[in-house]
Amino acid sequence: MIDNIRVIAFDADDTLWVNEPYFRDTEEQFASLLEDFLPRHSIVAELYQTEIANLPLYGYGIKGFMLSMIETVLRITQGKADAEIINRVITLGQEMLNKPIELLDGVEDVLKALHGKYRLVVATKGDLLDQERKLKNSGLDHYFHHIEIMSDKQEKDYEKLLKHLDCPAEAFLMLGNSLKSDVLPVLNIGGHAVHIPYHTTWVHEHIDHTIEHPNFYELKRLAEVLPQLIV
Repeated sequence: MIDNIRVIAFDADDTLWVNEPYFRDTEEQFASLLEDFLPRHSIVAELYQTEIANLPLYGYGIKGFMLSMIETVLRITQGKADAEIINRVITLGQEMLNKPIELLDGVEDVLKALHGKYRLVVATKGDLLDQERKLKNSGLDHYFHHIEIMSDKQEKDYEKLLKHLDCPAEAFLMLGNSLKSDVLPVLNIGGHAVHIPYHTTWVHEHIDHTIEHPNFYELKRLAEVLPQLIV
């Protein structure tokens, strides 16, 4: 039993709904566009390098991904890419933005069970407009007391959220699929964190060590959190 929790925060992408598989599928389609220039694995590596370099400029999300794809095209083709390739890249990004929301199994049942017993919030990172759109289209927004769309998930970002919620760290629980973004920063400020792995996680969110902490929990599915929170 996880005791004395007042606020439960949920990551959004790949915790509430499907997200990362769309990026990986688009990445594969992108690599296909440039097969005449480089092997597919090299194209994927070039794109990742561009994304990481651009994070301080664009942040997380589909729009930054689109810009990184365009930049990668121009670099790989040495500026010789025709307009058709650039147009296809833009279309790939727009298709991602228009993807329907696919809730993960058991999400709404968990929210229904916890709603009214705890203050529920969304704590996610990414593009503001896109995340607001996804939340609205998910039909889940009425379960949440507060929505926090962060440019990043560092300790200072969580401290700002807790101050806004007037919640001490020891009464805060974060649920998410990323050890790097959803777990470690929260543990470091004295909160509780549950890791719920998703079968596809961006390599940038991986960590190379195990976590041993009294406030850390790992579950296979979101629904498994209910026995830990409801007597």
